[in-house]
This record gives sequence, structure tokens and C-alpha cells, in this order.
Amino acid sequence: MSGPLLHHRAEGPASAPPLLLGPSLGTSYALWDRVAPELAAFRRVVRWDLPGHGGSAAELIGPGATVGDLAGLVLALADALGIERFGYAGVSLGGAVGLHLAVHHPERLSTLAVICSSAHFGGARPWRERAALVRREGLDGLADGADARWFTPGFTVPGLVRDHRAADPGAYAACCDALAAFDLRDRLASITAPTLLVAGRQDPATPPAHLRQIADAVPGATLVELPDASHLAPAERPDAVLTALRTHLTGDAGRGTAVRREVLGDAHVDRAQARQTPFTARFQDFISRYAWGEIWTDPTLTRRERSMITLTALVAHGHHDELALHVRAALRNGLTPDEIGAVLLQTAVYCGVPTANAAFATAQRVLEEQSEGP
Repeated sequence: MSGPLLHHRAEGPASAPPLLLGPSLGTSYALWDRVAPELAAFRRVVRWDLPGHGGSAAELIGPGATVGDLAGLVLALADALGIERFGYAGVSLGGAVGLHLAVHHPERLSTLAVICSSAHFGGARPWRERAALVRREGLDGLADGADARWFTPGFTVPGLVRDHRAADPGAYAACCDALAAFDLRDRLASITAPTLLVAGRQDPATPPAHLRQIADAVPGATLVELPDASHLAPAERPDAVLTALRTHLTGDAGRGTAVRREVLGDAHVDRAQARQTPFTARFQDFISRYAWGEIWTDPTLTRRERSMITLTALVAHGHHDELALHVRAALRNGLTPDEIGAVLLQTAVYCGVPTANAAFATAQRVLEEQSEGP
């Protein structure tokens, strides 16, 4: 589609996997201020404003709008940024946009996180009434009660309340129209993206039962309930939301174990798991999640390139047992014996001749074993 784009902020390395963050009705992308910078350490984070909220133009939406219209604006933004496939996380109305994308555009989503949201926001009547009220009286009255709707007693984020008050009434009302018409309850089972649901236990707008309904319907979904959290959990419980998202996006030990097996071979991983004890279990989980589930799955470098870097680092530190393991891995990742030799020759210059001499001896033994076969 042509025309103005949603106002947005991009953070993190351009080469990292993209993650789009959607806001709640009445807020701006500032809702993610205490979460997005941490996510940007390992993701290309793009957070956006709803029409008429924050910096987005009000004319992007009109009366009778749907969540599908908002999802179309998000896809137009992604297209303009050259993002074909992305992870997505959204709060409330932003979460509804994510559900719509997962149902209607599954090819665009790699992962989905739905936070303090619902597949059905209580029926059309209350939202149509709110839309009419806002079109008639503006947003001051609703903004006065924002703290009670958004946060647990005694907590507030003044900047978000100001954003609520400053939103365009017509665009806000059109977003209410979208919520009035939204109901994906009968389509949830079709969602294929890995899905995380996060509920605030003290959320009056979308209580945990709404998220449980989604979790029960979406195959393989994970549900996290946060104590002492209301409707805007990323603002009120940023550390808990960040932990849940980090685990969902990069901390999958099962995914890491699969990559570990592909690189190091089943025999090695089976031996490591057989030797696991209660004392070493946390370390095995750590390397599966961090080294294999996050670093080795980052598409910025190929596995061939990662093998060359790993060989160099192991030579530099004299880890010869680990070097033997990763010579085998390098062969599995597509390096030839000549290329492995070239890497070790390079280490002679920068790590020292005696160190490289020992490394060549280790590699020679492994290559001979591999050539002899079982």
C-alpha cells in the first residue's frame, strides 16, 4: 500500500532477526521503553504507534476500522523497512493485531507474543459506546481514569497517561470500532507460529481467563501469568516481561539441543546427556539455551564461519580436547581438511607457532580417524 507509514522507532543491529512491538490503545511506543532496549541487544526491534497516537498520523484510520486494517498498516511498515518475516509482540490492541497476522498472514510471522490481550474484547456494545463518548467529549475523561484501568493501585507512568490524553479522539474512536468488531476465537486453532501468552493477574481489562482461552486453543502455546501486574505489563513489570520474551525468542533449550546435535553429532550429545548429574544439569541447560539456542542459531554468520572462529578461539586458549570436537564439527559444517589447515596456519601467526603445532597434531589425529571411518 502507498501513503504515510506508522510512526516507528527502530533499534538494534540491522542484521539481527526482526521483532515488531505493538502498543495498547491509548499509549505510544513508549509503552516498551523499559523492554525494547534490552531486546535490541539481540533483535532488530521496531516499535510502532497506533494511528493518532504518539507520532502516527490520525488519517491512517477512520470510522468503522478493523483490526485487519491496523494489521495492513503494520505489514506496510514491514515492507517499507525491507522486513519479510518477523517476530511480533503486542499488548492489548497490539496483541489483537498479532493474532490477526498469525491467522491471516502466517507466512510473515516467525514467532508471536500476545500480552494482556484477548481474541474477543467483551462484545461490540461497550466499545461502540466508548467510541461515541470520545467522539462527543474527547479523551480527558478517559485519561483521568487510565491509572485504574492500566495499573495496580499506587503505580503509574505519567508519560503514558499524557500520551493517552494527547491521542487524537477520532483515531482513538476508530480503534474502538476495531475492537468492537474483533473476534478470532474460532480461528485460534489455525495459528502455527510459536506463541507466548502473558497475562497480568490483576488485569481488569483482559483478565487471565482471556489469555488462557487463547493458550488452550493455539497448538503448543505457552502461558505466563504475572503476579502484581495489571493491563500494561511491559510498563509495570518490565523485567518479568523481558524474561518471558527472551526465553520465547532465544532461550528454547529444545531448539538449542537440535542445533547442538546438528553441529556436534548425536553421539557426543548423547554422551553429554548420559553423564549429566543434578550438579551439572543447570550448566547443560545454560549451554543449550545460550551457546546453541542463541549464538549458533543467529543467521548473521554461517555455520562454516562460526566453525572457523571457534577453531581459532580454541587454539588460542589451548583447549585441545574441545578443539578435536570442533574439528569434527567443522567437517560436518562443510569445511574441507585444506580449509581447516588454512585456519590453523593462520593461528600460527596470531596465536604462536607452538600453539599451532599442538593444534595441527590434534587436527591431524581427528582427520585420520575420520578418513578411516567406523
